[in-house]
Amino acid sequence: MSTSPNVPTTELPLPSDAGDWHRSLADAVRDPDQLVNLLALPEKYRDPARAAAELFPLLVTRSFLARIERGNPRDPLLLQVLPLADEMAKSPGDVNDALAEAESHLAPGLLQKYAGRALMIATGACAVHCRYCFRRHYPYGEEPRRLEEWEPAFEAIASDASLREILLSGGDPLMLTDQRLARLIARLDGISHLRRLRIHSRLPIVLPDRITLEFIHLLKECRLTPIMVVHANHPREIAADCAEALRTLVDSGITVLNQAVLLRGVNDSVEVLAGLCERLVNLGVIPYYLHQLDRVAGTAHFEVPEVEGAVLIEELRCRLPGYAVPQYVREVPSAAYKTPLA
Repeated sequence: MSTSPNVPTTELPLPSDAGDWHRSLADAVRDPDQLVNLLALPEKYRDPARAAAELFPLLVTRSFLARIERGNPRDPLLLQVLPLADEMAKSPGDVNDALAEAESHLAPGLLQKYAGRALMIATGACAVHCRYCFRRHYPYGEEPRRLEEWEPAFEAIASDASLREILLSGGDPLMLTDQRLARLIARLDGISHLRRLRIHSRLPIVLPDRITLEFIHLLKECRLTPIMVVHANHPREIAADCAEALRTLVDSGITVLNQAVLLRGVNDSVEVLAGLCERLVNLGVIPYYLHQLDRVAGTAHFEVPEVEGAVLIEELRCRLPGYAVPQYVREVPSAAYKTPLA
């Protein structure tokens, strides 16, 4: 199914104190019945949404909801957050850990997949539960929470002089308060062989008021070069407060990249992908990766065949300048780098 990047939306009211990201997060929708009611969805979606949310809870911010067309159960933004009966179907090859991350641990909360960089699971919390999430089954409860629990990870990083870059991931690292984030970053800043700090976050897209001047100051005063990797899949996500947050990051001098996932019914058309890439580059955000879906249990209905993805990339190359075309890749467990697919 292809979708148009220009479908009109009906805006829902944002909370009156939307400038406070903590309050915006508290006002997020977590109840499937509330989601169905707010978006005037057909009644037949209510029971499947309840059932699928028992397996993987619903969570979506009001800011993101405001960009969804009411009454349209096939809205490409809605499909990313609405629990569906498809998630309960069993498909051949489905696993809970598609990237074999359990085999990549250097220390509690610290993973290394590629040379020169390592990844910290900073928190298991998110501001949105994307239904295609490759970590929807991740055992977050086994990872560190308090700063002192991170000591083995800091020691492992400090003992490996080949590491140049640390990625903060999750969950979503921007779910941490600035105070907690500052303490974590300060410890990394003190490890002399580190040069870069990369933060992977969906919050600039779904909870844009998290991007505050205080947060930017925190990154700018760090010795490590900051890189923000955001996650948007459809051009209609890049609007209003989201576009403002991205522009704020770019104008501050921070490198901002976007990674997307190729998703059936969401962005599996050249018109949508081209619209996404152009909106990003117009804001100064670099389209970085287009990921082939990581097939974890409950996500098979989103999968687009690789041959279709390769055709889409070729069409993008014909339409856009090279810097606006993302790399189409698949992450393969134990591979030395992400595998190019086109």
